Amino acid sequence: MDFKLEYYYLTDLHKGFNAKDKEPEILKQTPATALVHGNNCVGPVVGKFCMDLAIEKAKNVGIGWVCVKASNHFGIAGWYSIRAMEQGLIGMAFCNTSPFMIPTRSKTRTLGTNPISVAAKGNNGEEFVLDMATTAVAQGKVEIKNLLGKKVPQGWTVDGHGKPCTDPQEVLDHGGLHPLGGPEETSGYKGYGLGFMVELFCGILSGSRFGQNIRTWSCHEAEADLGQCFAAIDPSVFAPGFEGRLSDLIHQCKDQEPVEGETEILVPGDPEKNHIELCTRLGGIPYHSKQIAFADELAEKYGVERLHRL
Repeated sequence: MDFKLEYYYLTDLHKGFNAKDKEPEILKQTPATALVHGNNCVGPVVGKFCMDLAIEKAKNVGIGWVCVKASNHFGIAGWYSIRAMEQGLIGMAFCNTSPFMIPTRSKTRTLGTNPISVAAKGNNGEEFVLDMATTAVAQGKVEIKNLLGKKVPQGWTVDGHGKPCTDPQEVLDHGGLHPLGGPEETSGYKGYGLGFMVELFCGILSGSRFGQNIRTWSCHEAEADLGQCFAAIDPSVFAPGFEGRLSDLIHQCKDQEPVEGETEILVPGDPEKNHIELCTRLGGIPYHSKQIAFADELAEKYGVERLHRL
């Protein structure tokens, strides 16, 4: 089985599996909820539509909860929760994906990486931005290890027999990902439970495909029909002073003395914020040479301009 990072976007577009002449549509709604049909549009188009709808409802009635079916891979989950956060709301985004998680005590791919994202703003620009897979690692990190010819760390993945494995090609061809937490002995069943929860919100609640019914990453012979869920909450409809209390909690974590060998304590969102600052200083995004070569190959294949080098 040939896994390439281009598959989920460019191959679908090239084969015509993403609708180009349609828009997402609301099938039914209440003041606080909506069920949307994605009409197989490109995932980020569907995601933006749904999150904006959730934001609108939250501003009107305090909360917006939107589920969508017939969607596609929407990219970075945190982009959508941050979109709500930037308007003074608590944002949440969830998505099911092709099955790649091996459930605890199993050796068969059943659930996806099923990401969760939650974002909220405190005082003075302080933020909590959680964006995580419910597997031990996102599948893309295994694909990158394979692209770079590197082994994956112990605890990330298993082979086709459900045994620990560090060979990324074996994992991609026959194995899968541990749930968040790793094997059962290190509480991987908790990640399994979180992944199942995301599937409940996304696939089950929306009426889209779910679990093993979702096509594999490398299959491009049918629509993906992914399920997603977006929520926005207005903290002002609850106890006053939300932003201040959130900042207090951030500082309760960050202002502690770090362990020996470390210089700071982080909260979710800090690593990404630090990387944004690095890219700003550099005037661009640093990539590995093999990633650049891969991007050049795609540019040549599809007749688009290559990435600009600094």
